Amino acid sequence: MKVVFGSPGTWSGLLLRTGQWVFAGASIGVMLSAFGFSNYTAFCYLIASMGLQALWSLGLTCLDIYALKVKRDLHNPLLVSLFVVGDWVTAALSLAAACSAAGVTVLFVRDTDFCTAYPQFSCGRYQISTVMAFITWLLVATSSVVMFWILTSA
Repeated sequence: MKVVFGSPGTWSGLLLRTGQWVFAGASIGVMLSAFGFSNYTAFCYLIASMGLQALWSLGLTCLDIYALKVKRDLHNPLLVSLFVVGDWVTAALSLAAACSAAGVTVLFVRDTDFCTAYPQFSCGRYQISTVMAFITWLLVATSSVVMFWILTSA
């Protein structure tokens, strides 16, 4: 199997996975600090999806650290197949959650002027959390493509 940017068990893979769980955690933290988020299903779904993404990426980060420490190759076809399925599932969930949260945020901020009518709501935090979720998805999508490429090149 080829070793490309973001391969499991490499420094670039470790960096990519670390970015995933850091941005997912930041998205969760910002959304949890926003007043009134729990009243809207899209924001609750964003937290659930980013939580799953953070756990998946943190687990793979630990696996990358282990592989780098003991100089172990993680390019086993069965293991890479598991990475491909996990990355594609979490990428789909992350994109769906980010898009749904973005839709509600745009509705609040631009379409209905809900944020100006009710200034106690943290619309800026909704926006920041949604942007963090999209960054997380971008990193996960990169991992998904890399893992699929590695699997098909075997």
